Amino acid sequence: MRTTVAALVGAVLLTGGLAACSGEAPPSAPKAPEIKPVAETAVDAPAASGDQPKGITYDVKRIPVGAKLSTGASVSDGRTTVELKVSGLLPDTKYGSHVHTKPCGAKPADSGPHYQHEKDPVTPSVDPKYANAQNEIWLDFTTDAQGAATGTATVGWEFRKGEANAVIVHAAHTSTEHGKAGTAGDRLACLTAQF
Repeated sequence: MRTTVAALVGAVLLTGGLAACSGEAPPSAPKAPEIKPVAETAVDAPAASGDQPKGITYDVKRIPVGAKLSTGASVSDGRTTVELKVSGLLPDTKYGSHVHTKPCGAKPADSGPHYQHEKDPVTPSVDPKYANAQNEIWLDFTTDAQGAATGTATVGWEFRKGEANAVIVHAAHTSTEHGKAGTAGDRLACLTAQF
């Protein structure tokens, strides 16, 4: 038994030594894609008329004026990664967030529905076949004690040009339940971001 263990230990040490001498670097993890900035701003209340701010809060109690939203994306090998960073929000709070089809407007609904890779023929889309984290961009997050957080999503497709134009922050994490899939409560804030 001792001889077998000694032989095995010796073989392992010899193999390790040969690998170290061979000059080959150990395999490394794939490099994360670089996120390129798309939009960043502090949110403001909607304008009474005319052009709207790039970032809008629709609920100043849950997303105060001056809170910051920034988003970026990367595309590599047909995959898209989107990142949302927030600060100045309520501490230790769950929020939902998705990419929407239209730019921010004076009213929360102005940003249209969620961007979907495969579009649901029914609106609003609450069918899990379409309203899911593989067919949409879900950036749910929970803020830390300072009201900051980052949400990230990676999907196996690329945006259609001109069809993804905003990130909305919602009042709750996104539901996956049939008949409620994709819903996340009230639209609290919007960041115009053309992906």
